[in-house]
Amino acid sequence: MSPAPGAATAAARDRRPRALRVTVPPLLRDMVFRRYWGASTISLFGDQVSSIAVPLAAVLALHANAAAMGLLTALEWLPSLLFGMHAGAWADRRGKRRQTMIAADLGRAALMATIPVCYALHVLTLALMFAVTFAAGTLSILFNVSDSTLFVSIVAPDDYVDGQSLLNGSRALSYVAGPSAGGLLAQALTAPFAIAADALSFLGSAFFLGRIRPAEPPADRTPGSVTIGLRFIARSPIVRASLVAVAIVNLFDLMFLALFMLYAVRELHVRPGVLGLVLGAGAIGGVLGSVLTKRIAARVGVGKAYVAGCLVFTAPLALVPLAPVHGGALVLVMLFAAEFLSGFGVMLLDISIGAIFAVVIPDTMRARVSGAFQAINYGTRPVGALLGGLLGTTLGLRPALWIAVAGAVTGALLLLPSPLPGFRMPDTAADTAS
Repeated sequence: MSPAPGAATAAARDRRPRALRVTVPPLLRDMVFRRYWGASTISLFGDQVSSIAVPLAAVLALHANAAAMGLLTALEWLPSLLFGMHAGAWADRRGKRRQTMIAADLGRAALMATIPVCYALHVLTLALMFAVTFAAGTLSILFNVSDSTLFVSIVAPDDYVDGQSLLNGSRALSYVAGPSAGGLLAQALTAPFAIAADALSFLGSAFFLGRIRPAEPPADRTPGSVTIGLRFIARSPIVRASLVAVAIVNLFDLMFLALFMLYAVRELHVRPGVLGLVLGAGAIGGVLGSVLTKRIAARVGVGKAYVAGCLVFTAPLALVPLAPVHGGALVLVMLFAAEFLSGFGVMLLDISIGAIFAVVIPDTMRARVSGAFQAINYGTRPVGALLGGLLGTTLGLRPALWIAVAGAVTGALLLLPSPLPGFRMPDTAADTAS
């Protein structure tokens, strides 16, 4: 009898060295997830290049002050406050979330490309950067509210933590390579030209998303769909507690981020290329966090892992205002430590809450819940950025950074009395057996 089709291939796979077989995560052997993961990885890398190139372009090419930096940061997140709930409702009513994500990628690529083009033509202004940042932020909302539904359309419930670990592992690696590349590109080519890398990354993301066809949940045209996500959050102790805490954390974190680049370059006298390398190297903490989160969550529970991640994300930021002016190598060490520890915390909290929300939010209303969550959570960010610009101008950069750190840690501490520390992932295998 001839062997069954594919049997020879399977036998050949089994004869591979054991070390080779276990190095590839099971999810990455699935072509659909692999392409979805590839789209996310490419886009994340480009985003991290822009995370340092855009503020450096404002500071170095356009001579922005603290107030302008606060406004630039605020405009990236203001669309979440204005359009978050409506974007989620529209995405769920329309369905076809993958197509929405591709359209958002193409639009953001075109928008980001205008910055290096206008700089080359000597017509780049702060007003243009403000407009591009706001428009790109609007498209990012549509992408993000659709992405949460696409994820559960591709990944099985038992693999939620693994899937989040792989996606956030790419994010952590982008923290390592992206700022380093962005800083070096900004120093070698000028910051506006470095932003072209982000435009190209959106095209790469659209290409890979165009090559998958997962079965998505159907469109949901329930009446009152704009506010249904907000009502769900209000009824869910888990989602509600997370939202209150992270909204406060993000308000103060964006206050911190609005001033950080300006403070590092002008007060601590760190050159852009060196700053990018230090931040990229420090982001190894994020890589480590993406690797260890599954073990930590399995040992202490995914809820406790999330709470710990919020605390580890916020507290080490104090090392930045603690760094001595003209401290030389000590400044770089403290910036590295702040980025390393905070990056570990970000991965711990993001992977954990991604898995928790994948369990507790119904599939057919994920975009609406995500939109409502973003409207409040991300909606606090422009307020924080504007507040950072205001306090940085009136009180000085260092005092404003200290206020930002204290506020962010306070937000994380609010999770301690909530139901989140006791949350554990359901045992789907046991449920199936029963």
